[in-house]
Amino acid sequence: MLTYELRNLTVRHLTASKAPALQAISLTIEQGEQLALIGPSGAGKTTLLATLACAHKPADGAFQAFGSDPWALGEAARHRLRAQLFLAPQTPPLPPRQRVVTAVLAARLPQWTLWRALVSLFKPADPEAAWQALSRFNLGDKLYSRVDRLSGGERQRCGLARLLLSPAKALLVDEPLSALDPALSELTLATLREEARARNATLVCSLHQVDLALSHFTRIVALRDGRIEFDLPRDQVTPQMIAALYAGEQPAASKPHDDDAMAVKLGIGACL
Repeated sequence: MLTYELRNLTVRHLTASKAPALQAISLTIEQGEQLALIGPSGAGKTTLLATLACAHKPADGAFQAFGSDPWALGEAARHRLRAQLFLAPQTPPLPPRQRVVTAVLAARLPQWTLWRALVSLFKPADPEAAWQALSRFNLGDKLYSRVDRLSGGERQRCGLARLLLSPAKALLVDEPLSALDPALSELTLATLREEARARNATLVCSLHQVDLALSHFTRIVALRDGRIEFDLPRDQVTPQMIAALYAGEQPAASKPHDDDAMAVKLGIGACL
């Protein structure tokens, strides 16, 4: 069964007047497959993930998700289709004054009645499930913290904990490691891959850390200037291909950075 089938796809941003954000994209992704998207900044990785999440309507070409063209469906049917997709952006849109437990349980909003959702704002419906999801990212102790008290890396992992509570069959993750140190990066990728494997969900993950993409994913899709440069098994990806892909830009390595790493370096708490 196919999760996605893209044929000669073109995507334009509303504000773009010249080159499309994605052009001539042809891609087939099987259900349960796991792949990494790599490429320099501005290559189109985030736009491709948003397109797969049915957030961008293609300007041209053919696009099917789970055997249907989302943009040929009625609004209700498209909403049901989107419930099978979970897009985890690099910066998760978490309400700053909300408690972490409520933010994580929001992943279940599509399954809840309006009344249950309102009640959960005051009395979390399933705090144990939220704690378990957070604990898989070493964040269980932040269950009742406020979102605005979390560091950048903690907010990132909080957003990923939402993913664990969603029933989605396609997990679309954008730069999940940008604020994490090497140990947390390894844990995060292992957890995402384990979760996808357990529920036979498709996992598409964009990464700047090429070394981690090659060590965790067997299929590598490389983008540059809105086009696919190559789509290969990792054992066919050569250093020369990586160098050509990132010509003019240094690919990121897995190393400490952002506020989590800075907190460790300075010997202070990461909760700012």
